[in-house]
Amino acid sequence: MTVVPGHESRFPTPHGEARTVTARAHRPLATLLLSHGAGGGINTRDLVALAEALPRNGVTVVCFEQPWVLAGRKVATAPPTLDEGLRAAARRLRTRTPLIVGGRSAGARSAARCARELGAAGCLALAFPLHPPGKPEKSRLDELLGAGVPTLVVQGERDSFGTPEEFPEGTDLCVIPGADHGFRVPKAGPVTPEEAMGIVVEATLEWIVREVVGESSRA
Repeated sequence: MTVVPGHESRFPTPHGEARTVTARAHRPLATLLLSHGAGGGINTRDLVALAEALPRNGVTVVCFEQPWVLAGRKVATAPPTLDEGLRAAARRLRTRTPLIVGGRSAGARSAARCARELGAAGCLALAFPLHPPGKPEKSRLDELLGAGVPTLVVQGERDSFGTPEEFPEGTDLCVIPGADHGFRVPKAGPVTPEEAMGIVVEATLEWIVREVVGESSRA
């Protein structure tokens, strides 16, 4: 199993003990706070790839693991509790660089709901669950649009929670060819697993430089 690199810290939240794993950039230009989805913790291929690559390019990555995962439970707690956990993690950060909040799936929803409140300069939505599978009428687009900050959506081409074509025109969107909701790609697909993660990293870094670091330098 791949493991997020960095320094671990545990701390209390309103819903139990949580943890962060921080991979620091030597001379950080931005800080990315990432939370995971409802299917597990922070050691997913995309979060690991970002934590391994971005610090070499000036972005500190802080991966936040919710209390329900640390306690060994299998089912995520309600969305408001996820937001409270994310707020607790953000309050612990001591950074002078622009803050980006993000996450995958349920973590992306939480980041979008909290971005403006946390004073974030951007929101990274990995595999944003636009709707439950097979239920496009139950859209969560309002959460994404409500982020109130520059937002990048990184979406698998075959994501059953919302294909790229389902996002509105004007969405800042990176598509992973052939990928599903977990960014898994078929063996005979258009890209390899390594290439898929390379797309995630390169798109995220380019967007941070363009929309976050560039904007802060012009402010």
